[in-house]
Amino acid sequence: MPTAPFLDPSRVTRISLPPRRTARARQRGLAAATIVAALSSLGSCTSNTATVAGPIPDFRADAFLDTVQLRTFRWFWETTNPTNGLVPDRWPTKSFSSVGAVGFGLTAYPIGVERGYVGRADARTRVLNTLNFLWQAPQGAAATGVTGYKGFFYHFLDMDTGLRFQQVELSTIDTALLLAGVLFCREYFTGTDADETAIRALADSIYYRADWQWASPNVPVVNMGWTPEHNFIQAEWLGYDEAMILYVLALGSPTHPVDPSAWDRWTSTYQWRNYYGQQHVNFAPLFGHQYSHLWIDFRGIQDAYMRQKGIDYFENSRRATLAQHAYAVDNPNKWRDYGRDVWGLTASDGPLDTTMVVDGMQRRFFTYSARGAAATEVRDDGTLAPTAAGGSVPFAPEITVPALKTMRTKYGEPLFGQYGFLDAFNPTYRNASVRAQHGRIVDGVSWFDTDYLGIDQGPILGMIENYRTGFVWRLMRQSPYIRRGLERAGFTGGWLQ
Repeated sequence: MPTAPFLDPSRVTRISLPPRRTARARQRGLAAATIVAALSSLGSCTSNTATVAGPIPDFRADAFLDTVQLRTFRWFWETTNPTNGLVPDRWPTKSFSSVGAVGFGLTAYPIGVERGYVGRADARTRVLNTLNFLWQAPQGAAATGVTGYKGFFYHFLDMDTGLRFQQVELSTIDTALLLAGVLFCREYFTGTDADETAIRALADSIYYRADWQWASPNVPVVNMGWTPEHNFIQAEWLGYDEAMILYVLALGSPTHPVDPSAWDRWTSTYQWRNYYGQQHVNFAPLFGHQYSHLWIDFRGIQDAYMRQKGIDYFENSRRATLAQHAYAVDNPNKWRDYGRDVWGLTASDGPLDTTMVVDGMQRRFFTYSARGAAATEVRDDGTLAPTAAGGSVPFAPEITVPALKTMRTKYGEPLFGQYGFLDAFNPTYRNASVRAQHGRIVDGVSWFDTDYLGIDQGPILGMIENYRTGFVWRLMRQSPYIRRGLERAGFTGGWLQ
């Protein structure tokens, strides 16, 4: 497998960050990063609002989406270790496995079967190998020689041995993303043969083992992570972000469920704000509006918070997507190429941690960072990530699909390659005489990442499939654990009736 130069992965355990930022950064798969202060913080913005007029076009049969899905699927199929099912955090740079990426991989395989990219027998073997490894891998409180503890898994694992990578944390959110993929396979492989029966049994056992009550030392909320060296991280899952799936799984557990009051505590910290004319629960990076929606169909179902607001979480994500699109059209900081069809801020790679003058303006750039734009926070250095639009395709196809098409056409092979969209690009950082930490600069055009990231590939493949067929949503509506978790959180209406 080819590799490219990248920062020494040992840096993952040497970064000093404030506790909540440390936890947030780790949850997003940082191999090496420094989370920096936001470039600016905006209040309500109602001027310069971009509206999308006219009927919403139907792109579901568009051949372009076939190409994106096939190439993205092949990334999971061809870069994963077939023996243990571990998916790399990134590729082609040599890296550890990301447990969250394994969950996206498990979700990808049935999509591949239904799309005809791979045979059911091959996908079944891959899934069975993965679940066997996850169930049999050593768990315990020791600092080394283990894969997890209390049913949770360490954020990063060695690609070959499957053991904890250095001193990374036991990650509750990455375990939740993994379990979502595990339970999706449980609902897909329903045959009576020995292998598919084993898949369902293993999925139940892996899910049942996660001790959510242990992971909630500050009852009722779930902690972000734990290490044998320092015990629990000083941060809990509060405020709106990607952890909706975590709480639904924690509430739905038949063995170690958290109290229903956890959901009320979670929603009590929401920030309902107006941004570019869109009233919604704010969270700046778009991944927080996408991850949970890959597996849970929130259309038409509401908890107490959304009943009071008169919308559902699907509409909330649509509004967040529209607001960020309007921000790019307005482009208050004059980043190069931003506009109607070139936009998208989320957590992604970036060119370099530096400050320099570009186009007559002092600019601050980052490497990996959780970029985003909302009333609560703006973190923007001109770096765009295709997964921001790709993971929001079901919410707003009229702006997301044209953006993906434009990005492929405008930037070509440096951005859209063997496995679909590379992770990120920055047209403002376009001077080839300036150093970049990784990736490459096409002089006068853009900095381009040279890696694909598993946690960014997954939403592109899965959310396009949900837009086209509703496949993942349909199967996960059948999960008794998802239903139980939603009902214990107070959701009613729609398909729950």
